[in-house]
Amino acid sequence: MMFFTFLRDNARWLAGGFLLTFFSSFGQTFFISLSAGQIRAEYGLSHGGFGTLYMGATLASALTLPKFGQIVDRYSAQKVALIIMPLLAAAAVLMAVSSHIAVLAVSIYMLRLFGQGMMTHNAFTAMARWFSAQRGRAVSVVTLGHNVGEAVFPLLFVLVAGLVGWRGSWVVAALALALVALPAVGALIAVERAPRASDPVARKVDAPDWTRGEVVRDPIFYLLLMGVMAPGFIGTTIFFHQVYLVELRGWSLEAFATSFIFMASMTVTFALVSGQLIDRFSAVAILPGFLLPLGAACLVLGSFEGQWSAFAFMGLLGISYGFSSTLFGALWPEVYGLKHLGSIRALTVAIMVFATAMGPGLTGFLIDRGVSYPAQIVTMGLYCLVTSFLMAYVAARVRVRALKAADLSATPRA
Repeated sequence: MMFFTFLRDNARWLAGGFLLTFFSSFGQTFFISLSAGQIRAEYGLSHGGFGTLYMGATLASALTLPKFGQIVDRYSAQKVALIIMPLLAAAAVLMAVSSHIAVLAVSIYMLRLFGQGMMTHNAFTAMARWFSAQRGRAVSVVTLGHNVGEAVFPLLFVLVAGLVGWRGSWVVAALALALVALPAVGALIAVERAPRASDPVARKVDAPDWTRGEVVRDPIFYLLLMGVMAPGFIGTTIFFHQVYLVELRGWSLEAFATSFIFMASMTVTFALVSGQLIDRFSAVAILPGFLLPLGAACLVLGSFEGQWSAFAFMGLLGISYGFSSTLFGALWPEVYGLKHLGSIRALTVAIMVFATAMGPGLTGFLIDRGVSYPAQIVTMGLYCLVTSFLMAYVAARVRVRALKAADLSATPRA
């Protein structure tokens, strides 16, 4: 009942954040890849050629994001949305009308920067600033926009493309952004949420405010990245090479595709569960455990050849995805404060995008040189298990640092 009261009392801000992540789908790999076959055919690109172009555009967006992403520290969430959503719509139009490979590369760069990067960045940064004691719940609700987008847009794209072609589908996407998403989000988050007397008291206190320069000199930051990068790197890598894995195991591709439904249901369930846990304990408290299901998932997938292992992998992956999607939205304020959160999150998102871009290429390079793919997956699992112990160490260090900061702030000055 308390959760539904929370939804009712904060409906406009949660809905605005949800729509930002929902419409970020137009810049996500799963949506862009729906046009991959037609793009390769029209531009005469091989699988490797298109993969290289896509990786290059993604890396370029990752390099741009730390600088551009700082605008969320200067402007309100609504103003940022009014900047990035027209640019995302323009990227969709550019994809629809492109006739040269250079224009194609620019359109993908813009889709990745403003879709995957800035739309999500703006949503999660706003939730972190607007909520404290209920930050975990807020982030978990907004995260569902990604999951709903993954469930809805592929079918819609196929249906629309059947009527107006793949280029026409991108025009429809631009119209949806301009005529539906932009006015809706602009109205919903026109007023910044302010703390209320009815808000519960936070069980945790955000860290003192760090600048981005201070963060990049903090050894804890790089230890955190070793855990934060793992879900995106591993998930993207395995999904990119999923057809190869299915052929290697002799599985049914249809059955493997069915297992995605299991992953999606587990992701949604544990995104909501983790939101409750974060609000009750803290993001730092659950940090040591979020990679354990992913580690188990990789060990199962790499060690067993039965088709059931695909479903076990997807279920366990969904648990880690659910935890990590909410955790990453709530973690950074607890470790580095709120004042410079936009620039700090922009840096972390860029690094995560870089990791997802490099994973498929690195794994493909090893496969081409005869390194067993199942052995690589097992290695990923072992990495997750070892890194979980590292995250426990990081969590302890962050707690000690927080206690020292609290003692210093409580010490009266002479």
